[in-house]
Amino acid sequence: MATQVTVKNGNLDMALRKFKQKVARDGVPSECKKRECYDKPGVRRRNAKKEGIKNSRKRNRSNNRDN
Repeated sequence: MATQVTVKNGNLDMALRKFKQKVARDGVPSECKKRECYDKPGVRRRNAKKEGIKNSRKRNRSNNRDN
């Protein structure tokens, strides 16, 4: 399925911005980055754990700010 954007009134900059948003929403850049090289399963688990810790710290920081 191809991503399409129509150019209205010759406004190419806006069309390009919309295209980039649609592509990012579909997850194409992250998918390309993930497939760049092979990660061993242990490395994948380790990175997922690090990411989870980072996200939980971010959530805790924002929750502490609200209180």
